[in-house]
Parts: sequence; structure tokens; C-alpha cells
Amino acid sequence: MIREHRKGWWHMEVSQNRTKGAAVNRKRVLEVIFFLVVMALSFYTIFHGQDMERIRHALGRLSPLSLAAAMAVALFFVSAEGIMIFYLLRSLKGRSSLGRCICYSFIGFFYSGITPSATGGQPMQLYYMSRDGNRLSESSVVLMTVALIYKLVLVVIGIGTLVFWYRPLRGYLAEFFPLFLLGLALNTILVALLLAVMLAPETMKRMISGIEKLLVRGRILKQSGTRQGKIEQFIDGYQSAVRFLLQHKGKVLMVCLFTFVQRASVFVLTWIIYMGFSLEGKDALSIMLLQASVYIAVDMLPVPGAQGITEVMYKSVFGGIFTGEYLMPSLYVTRGINFYFVLVVSLALVAVNHLYVQRRNRNRLYTTQSF
Repeated sequence: MIREHRKGWWHMEVSQNRTKGAAVNRKRVLEVIFFLVVMALSFYTIFHGQDMERIRHALGRLSPLSLAAAMAVALFFVSAEGIMIFYLLRSLKGRSSLGRCICYSFIGFFYSGITPSATGGQPMQLYYMSRDGNRLSESSVVLMTVALIYKLVLVVIGIGTLVFWYRPLRGYLAEFFPLFLLGLALNTILVALLLAVMLAPETMKRMISGIEKLLVRGRILKQSGTRQGKIEQFIDGYQSAVRFLLQHKGKVLMVCLFTFVQRASVFVLTWIIYMGFSLEGKDALSIMLLQASVYIAVDMLPVPGAQGITEVMYKSVFGGIFTGEYLMPSLYVTRGINFYFVLVVSLALVAVNHLYVQRRNRNRLYTTQSF
């Protein structure tokens, strides 16, 4: 009798999950189609009218060692987020290993890369962290802390560049300078909002409760006598995790310093390519600050992977750095490595992770049915 009841409950849950999964899959298909359309337009923009034979010869002069170093730096950039997730999650008694945390990071990169304004990354990370047995409240705090510090470091770099390197920055960016200011402003506002949510949990509690009531009134959610209790439980766990981080400022400081190293790594990638072409005349700091300015300008744009605008802005900004025949080859290599190469690696890890989760679910189903 117990076994039949468990089977009935299991099949009902599977049916509900399939319905939800179908809606999620439709949304993902639309996101992928949108991503592919934007990518096709971006490729057309940067390849149309180019002398590919000349570009091929220029690419042949790129040092293989520099190419390998750039690829390693790109992979480090994504893996570093996983290291920070592991560091904070372990402090909160989380269950995931370092390898799984690095996998979360690549999952986040992939879904952020194919969704507008990079909105798909964190929800997928949170989903898999919860599936791995980590508490939802603690996982949320870890991801929000990593996102906050990531944006905070970007804002600090942007403000520092604007204050101490204003004239060169204005000259290099030219017509894209207002876009840089907009990107910096949007990132600053986002940092302020994230800080407000983390430091004012009661406000967050009212906000979540208000959203829940709004969804019930709109008949998107059904009235539930247990949902409010779950929200309260989530907020209590969230507050505990935030208090823990505030009491361990040294850990937060370590994440800040490591995030700065992480951010600098993707900026130095462009300088590595510059050196790989055996070019001279520009120092590493100038190239890194220009690459940082491009990232800040396009970071909040509602385009998957900021495709198209990143390439157009790169051609304009780095026209005085990669002179002559090296501008377009540097764009292909730099953008190809720091986005498309990492996206392909992330897709492979997403597929491996999907098979891993499916296998684990089959094992759980077998255990439940054998009970």
C-alpha cells in the first residue's frame, strides 16, 4: 500500500514537472533562435566586405603560445567564479564540490550568453545548486554576493578609468563615450539595488510577499496556505546567510580581491593577443583599460552576449591600437576566444551536466520504486 502510494505521488509529480518542463523548453528554443539570429547578423557585419586572404595571412603571424595563453586565460575567467562560489558555499556549509561549483560557473556563462541582458545564468545556477542539495537561501546569498562583487569591481574600474584616464578614454571611445557612461550608470544602479536587497532583508520580504499576492490575484499562482510559510523560511535562511557574511568580512574581502584578478584576466587577454602579433607602441595598462571600457559599455545591453555592438565598438575603439591589417584579425581572435570559444566549452559542460542529472534521477527513481 505504501509502495503504491509512493508510486502514485511520484507519477503525479513527474506529470507536473513535464508540463512545466515543456513551457521552459519552449522559452529556451525561442532564446536559442534569437541568439542564433543575432549571431548570424553579427557575423555578417564583421565578415562582410573583408579581405579574407589578407586576414588569413595576418592570423598566420599570431604566436601559437599567445593563442594558447589567451585560451587558458578565458577558461580561468569562468572557472574563477566557480572557485568563489565554492569558497563562499563551503563557508555556509554547502554540499557542492569544487568541480561542481566550477560547473555551475560554466552553466551560468552559457545561459547568460544566450539570453538577453544575461538574465538566464543565475536562475539555472540556482536550480542546479538546489538539486545538488544546497539550501535555496544560502545558494541565493552566494550567487548574489558573487554577482554584487563582480559588478562592484567593474564599477570601481569604470569610475577609476573615468577619473584618472579621462582624456585618453574620451579620445579612444569617441562616439561610444556616451554608451560607456550609460553602461557605467546602469551597473552602478544595479550594485545599489543588490546592496539594498542584501542589507534590507525586511524590504525583500515585503517585496517577495507582494509579488506572491500579485501573482495570486492575476491567477498565475493558486492560493496556498503553505507558500507564505515557505517564503518566511526562505527569508529567515537568507537573513542568516547575510549575517554570516557580514560577520566574516575577511572572506568577502578575499572574494573582492580574487574578483579583481578575475576581471583583470579577461582584460589582459587582449594585450596577450597584441603581443602575439609582435606589435609595439602601446602599454598593457592602456589596452586593458580600453577593453574594460568596452565591457562596461555593453555589459547591460539587452542583446545575447552583447553580440554585434561589442564587435562594432571594438573596431572603433581599437582602431588606433591594432593598426593596419591587424585590427580585424585581433577582433576575430579576441572575441572568438573570450566569448564563442568559452560558450562552446560551456555548452559541452551543460550537456555533460544534463546527462549527469538524468542518470542521478534514474537512480533515485529506481530506489523509490524498489522501496
